[in-house]
Amino acid sequence: MNWNQTKLSDLILPVKGSLVSGPFGSNIGSRFFVNKGVPVIRGNNLTKGSEKFRDNGFVFLTESKASQFPNCIALENDIIFTAAGSIGQVGIIPKNCRFDRYIISNKQIRARLNQDIADPLFVYFWLSSRKMVSYIESQNNGGAVPLLNLGLIKRLPVPLPPFKTQQRIAAILSAYDDLIENNRQRIALLEEVARQLYKEWFVRFRFPGHEHVKIIDGVPEGWERLPLGDVLTLQRGFDLPVSDRNEGAAPVYGSTGIVGFHDVAKVDAPMLITGRSGSLGQVRFVSIPCWPLNTALWVREFKRASAWFAYFLLSEMGLEKFNGGASVPTLDRKVAHAAPVLLPSVRLLETFDETAQHIFKLIDNLARQNKQTARVRDLLLPKLMSGAIAV
Repeated sequence: MNWNQTKLSDLILPVKGSLVSGPFGSNIGSRFFVNKGVPVIRGNNLTKGSEKFRDNGFVFLTESKASQFPNCIALENDIIFTAAGSIGQVGIIPKNCRFDRYIISNKQIRARLNQDIADPLFVYFWLSSRKMVSYIESQNNGGAVPLLNLGLIKRLPVPLPPFKTQQRIAAILSAYDDLIENNRQRIALLEEVARQLYKEWFVRFRFPGHEHVKIIDGVPEGWERLPLGDVLTLQRGFDLPVSDRNEGAAPVYGSTGIVGFHDVAKVDAPMLITGRSGSLGQVRFVSIPCWPLNTALWVREFKRASAWFAYFLLSEMGLEKFNGGASVPTLDRKVAHAAPVLLPSVRLLETFDETAQHIFKLIDNLARQNKQTARVRDLLLPKLMSGAIAV
């Protein structure tokens, strides 16, 4: 059975301001951002189908500033599109969202649906499907920077089964997403366990046997204070234009994380990758062979510490403070390599690695489960949406 097709514009709530672009750029620039207030949705809060909404990593506006953009408020069940840059990103404000309202940035579009005829979750699943992400990407209305406009969003095709059927389809797909989210939470908890163990032993110095170890000039006996460059070597990543990438399983990492995939990996695993240009400070532990881009740094050599210890060492250093750029933040490797760090005894490092490796093995297993679950969901989605599977 093939459902009737309609356009997104036919599903928009028939009230002024139900489909809007974000504020003009100069009205919502970085000079207005504060540490708390009304969160601003940006591209990092949206994905191309992997998550409904990333409810963290916000910048904020004051209540007074946010009140200047009443038409740009996003609420529960609103659908958000990235309109400039990473077009194809779609999100939905979840029912259990952290904040009662959000503001979309100048690079987003917000759609508020008529929930008498369209189930927001159903519409989100359709718009974030592989088929529709590819379609939205093909609608680029810009040049060097991909762009979408309200007219293109209005014309997006949407299948429209009966409302009860929409709800049943959304419930089935949500069950898969709930499994994935549960595993994500378990992964975060496991990593936090390893992080707290690192801090307990190597920051607070409450490692096994610490009662019998002298602290001399702030350094436990048997430990060393030495430059980071003596522990590991950071290396700039490699060029790989989008036009040269082939479909494959090797993740391609930029300064903000995975930006694509390729059929060839440039570096082996386990690997640590962090931002070199643009976005600095976040360190990523990569457990499969990958390709770091030239906007990222990777650890070319683990000289005196394992990837597991080095991951937390780099994460706790605050690499963003080694910014050597002017208009564009850039991590200065030479300054970072010269930064002093504490290296524990070989025996203590080995003991930590045994526990950390076990934890990261559990994390890898959960990540593989998520990939399998997502694969099943993605295979099921088009069959449900087309009516090929009765619900």
